[in-house]
Amino acid sequence: MSSKLPNSSNTSPKAAIHTNHAPEALGPYSQATQTGPWLFLSGQIPLLASGQLCPGGIREQTQQVLKNLQAILEAAGGTLDNIMQTTCYLCALSDFQAFNEVYAQHFNAPFPARATVEVKALPKNALVEISALACLV
Repeated sequence: MSSKLPNSSNTSPKAAIHTNHAPEALGPYSQATQTGPWLFLSGQIPLLASGQLCPGGIREQTQQVLKNLQAILEAAGGTLDNIMQTTCYLCALSDFQAFNEVYAQHFNAPFPARATVEVKALPKNALVEISALACLV
């Protein structure tokens, strides 16, 4: 379910997007915000909708993160094909090849622009996090 975009009497140009098919935010942020056709998706870690960490290694966790992103996109009326750019955080760059194999199964050419970086730690001891920018046109 998504919030309606604000009308002209509202001073905020953004609307929050929310779905029960992805985990709740772990802090004071939205699953996504939308302004016009632009959808800004908060970083998703491999939590199940119940809030529990997805069991498994980098492949299973990457699959769950992409499932969460897809659920949020669907709540806004989009699909993974609407993603223009992602930022990917891995706790170990040694997981890059396995991560890339799963990631590639979810996107079609032309692929989104992307940055991938190694981080020391992620919330809930996740192995991967992905944030995205999508255009719903």
